[in-house]
Amino acid sequence: MARYKKLGDILTAEGIVTEDQIKEALSAQKKEGGRLGETLIQLDYVNEEQIVIALSKQLSIPYVSLSSGKLKPAAEQNLENMIPYDFAIRNLVLPLSKSLNSLTVVMFDPLDLILMDNLKKLTGCEVNPVVSTKSDILHAIESFYGKDKFYREAMDAVEKTVDEEIKEIGSEETDLSLDTLIARAEEAPVVKLVDLIIRQAIEESASDIHIEPHHGQLSLRYRIDGVLYEMPSPPVSLYLPIVSRVKILSKMDIAEKRLPQDGGFMVKIMKRLIDLRVSTVPTIFGEKVVMRILDKSRVPLDLAKLGFFPDELEKIRHGISSSYGLVFLVGPTGSGKSTTLYSALNEIKSSAKNTLTIEDPVEYRIQGINQVQVKPEIGLTFANALRSFLRQDPDIILVGEVRDLETAEIGIRSALTGHLVLSTLHTNDAPTTIDRLVDIGVPKYMVVASLRLIVAQRLVRRLCPECKEAYEVKPEDMPRNVKINVPVIYRPKGCEKCNMVGYRGRTVVAEIIYVDDSIREAISRDAPPGEIMAAARKNGSQSLLESGIKRVEEGVTSLEEVLSVAIAY
Repeated sequence: MARYKKLGDILTAEGIVTEDQIKEALSAQKKEGGRLGETLIQLDYVNEEQIVIALSKQLSIPYVSLSSGKLKPAAEQNLENMIPYDFAIRNLVLPLSKSLNSLTVVMFDPLDLILMDNLKKLTGCEVNPVVSTKSDILHAIESFYGKDKFYREAMDAVEKTVDEEIKEIGSEETDLSLDTLIARAEEAPVVKLVDLIIRQAIEESASDIHIEPHHGQLSLRYRIDGVLYEMPSPPVSLYLPIVSRVKILSKMDIAEKRLPQDGGFMVKIMKRLIDLRVSTVPTIFGEKVVMRILDKSRVPLDLAKLGFFPDELEKIRHGISSSYGLVFLVGPTGSGKSTTLYSALNEIKSSAKNTLTIEDPVEYRIQGINQVQVKPEIGLTFANALRSFLRQDPDIILVGEVRDLETAEIGIRSALTGHLVLSTLHTNDAPTTIDRLVDIGVPKYMVVASLRLIVAQRLVRRLCPECKEAYEVKPEDMPRNVKINVPVIYRPKGCEKCNMVGYRGRTVVAEIIYVDDSIREAISRDAPPGEIMAAARKNGSQSLLESGIKRVEEGVTSLEEVLSVAIAY
């Protein structure tokens, strides 16, 4: 029997990781399970490519990459029929060539014996594996099978099952029986089409899917990095089956079309469990559906990985390490407040502390804390839940959002009586958080006594590292109050890696005020927001604009992105 050199030994021998890092990874692997390579990636000690190359050396299996040109399947061998697209995308495998009874297949994990056995049964061939990274395999699969081709085939199949009576959206839809709607929604082509819409959105790293009926047409849009993009839309005749299928998955009432509804379901893609939160609202042309994609694996709940600078991270950690007081995350909808809040909670949770949350809805489930979902229809509001929490011997309380005076007052009283309270608020920047609390009726002396930390944040798109374009800074072209301290900054260009957008992913821009005696004194004498920010600057804080400019100077994002979210004092 062949004896393989251990993966950890290969990585340490090549200086990629240290022995201490391997020990830490083995300890984490023992607690949480999984493979050593996956654990090292999660700990951010290695990247995917380094693991695959090491695995290639360990097993003496060839490594191929997209850039090498060897991830292109042989032509005219009928390979797409040997391994169907659905199987390939679900298991991240791609047939490359066939010689007699031997099929060469690229895969990410050749140690998956069940997958190897399934491939043998499916193809009737002996499998000759080669390895590559997940991202390269995924790109090669889409290039070989053609995403648009399968999307179009699914739509054509659905159209054949739809009767002539649903050719346009209008008053006729109310004449369709409930049984007919359910039957059409559960037909295989409709199921496949909805699955493809969801899967494609997840692969594109979309945060939301919008399905919108208009006069004579149906619109499909994905929100990617905060921007909505039009996608190839199904014909309007497929509107009712698609919406009914989504409502069935979300456990909604498919007969109710006059009122908004909320629901949700979970999908499993490549061993990842992904939550989808679904909302419908009635429009004049029919129900609009929005699916929010909550992919915990794509958004690590780790403060250190969200994009904060070290000094910003230090202030946040100082604030949340307090045994009592009020911590606010502020900003508009979609600014990443919830992710930062969950990451903070994930960092300070402990078996020695009793942590309770009241949320609407519960977006991420965190092991070891008690999470409560708001249910206003039965009287379970933020305020009522907070009152009950105080009888539950809490150490840390998270309130999803402060929406009214009652919730604010109970939260502040909880902070004053020895509890750490974390929450969010909709304000434009950190200093105006104080005015917002006073405006909703909270006495100023309570604000002064309870506040510990305010983090105002926005999300800006990251420039694609493959194609970002440098250009010279000309002071006369800079907007007023904007000063760039480097001679060259970057702007988006567009390439295949970023789908010609010029941006890939997002990072945070933050304005952080740690409330010390100087800030309390400024609040007590009704100092305006600009003066409060000036006092915070003396302690090392910076405004949203200053934080953003720093990221522009480092080549992380563009000046246009920062100016679209930040204001100057």
